[in-house]
Amino acid sequence: MLKKWTEKRGFRAHETHRMDELAGLPLASFRRRALAITIDFAVLLMLKTPVWVVLLLHHRHDTHWSYKPNLDTMAGLLHAIWEKLQDLLESALYSAVAMKVTNGRTVGKWIMKIRVVSLTQDRMGWWQSIERALGYGASLLEGGFGFFQYYLNRNRQTVHDRIAETIVLYEGKPGLVDAPLPEDAAEVGR
Repeated sequence: MLKKWTEKRGFRAHETHRMDELAGLPLASFRRRALAITIDFAVLLMLKTPVWVVLLLHHRHDTHWSYKPNLDTMAGLLHAIWEKLQDLLESALYSAVAMKVTNGRTVGKWIMKIRVVSLTQDRMGWWQSIERALGYGASLLEGGFGFFQYYLNRNRQTVHDRIAETIVLYEGKPGLVDAPLPEDAAEVGR
């Protein structure tokens, strides 16, 4: 018994039951994913436009409203940072709520017939949806290289997929997208 406790041990990778369930399912192409993100940004812009129009009509004579911050001052810099944070939070809120409520689909993903799927549970949770939404920022860092890591990962995961422990599946008709080769399907399950 002492020998068993003192012997050298190495890491033994073992897949979860959830990963075994997902093994061999077709992954979404980079093109479909990129088009889905583009559609989602267009939807977000359409949701924001009425608010901008109302604000513009309400404040059209107010010179203070059209204030452009002077980035040379601390107040101006903080104002610019606050505006960018608001945009980030609005985008993340849209993505996170859509992911949670529809279990992995935004409007763009629904149109492109793809779905974000959790590697850890059957449904997307709130925290996982928020992680993925904020992870888009991590994918944008370094000139968007995080998105192109899709081509480097065997499960076609980008940075935000790995952060949130998700994959993106294609749910269209079989034959419209290249299915994984048998040896690739075996690797996905490992």
